Amino acid sequence: MGIYKSKNVKITSVFIICFFNLTLLFAQDIEPRRWTPLPIGTHVIGGGYVHTFGDIIFDPVLQAEDVTLHLDAVALSYVQPLKIGNKLGRLDVLLPYVNAKWDGLLRGTPTSIRRTGFSDPRVRFSMNIIGPKALNAQEMMTYYAENPSSTMLGASIAVTFPLGQYAGDRLLNLGQNRFVIRPQIGFVHNWGLWSYEFTASVFLYTNNKDFFNNQVRKQDPTFAAQTHLIRRFKNRMWASVSAGYGLGGQSIVNSQPNNDERGDFLTSLAFGIPVTKKQSVKLFYLHSESVKSVGSDTDSIGLGYSVLF
Repeated sequence: MGIYKSKNVKITSVFIICFFNLTLLFAQDIEPRRWTPLPIGTHVIGGGYVHTFGDIIFDPVLQAEDVTLHLDAVALSYVQPLKIGNKLGRLDVLLPYVNAKWDGLLRGTPTSIRRTGFSDPRVRFSMNIIGPKALNAQEMMTYYAENPSSTMLGASIAVTFPLGQYAGDRLLNLGQNRFVIRPQIGFVHNWGLWSYEFTASVFLYTNNKDFFNNQVRKQDPTFAAQTHLIRRFKNRMWASVSAGYGLGGQSIVNSQPNNDERGDFLTSLAFGIPVTKKQSVKLFYLHSESVKSVGSDTDSIGLGYSVLF
């Protein structure tokens, strides 16, 4: 009986590790216009909603079958441009709230898990290395008028803080109980009303020393890249076609590798629509598909609203 219980806990642990991280790590990681400069003296407050649904794929050894995900998330964001010397910087703060439900068969037994609450907040600092200097709104309009073709290069560091809902006696939590540090570099090339963006990232994870059943959970780095082709219109609308890929992130519990490295390919369409001179709405669709024997095939639809002041 003790051997059976231990084996069942291990299988359940891997079950939760796989589909929780697959869905939340890659599902929303497409961000067109990531490096768009903002004029000094402005601020942006935003809110958004996303619904994600789809299938989670497991190694048959885990005896987890027909697993589906339904996730609803809302988030508040704040963006503040900064002047650093004569360079243009930017500070982003993101606070997400999530309602997630997973259903499936675990060892032939129907299993359903739901969690609702705050996920881990993220703070990100960015700076343009090449491109427009720290300019106010009028100066930035003049810069783009004089430079219809231009290239910008930026770098950033994002930190996700372990402040979300977490309990060590639960296998599934909305918070990760660890820091996630994400260095990122990207460039944008503008020509006329078109833009091309490319961004490369690496996710670095600290250890979760309070994982289920007093275990220690580690995770290998995850490498990701995303690319976007953007068309702007004279009425300030814009549209983008995007693709991304993430690879790595094998989890290790009590020094035991789980052989659950991820490989996810993402595609996305997004539209930005001005409501007033300082308000806008963003609509998007995202598809995530695993290229590994384990992974996730999910679809996401979302809506964002932002106010510039």
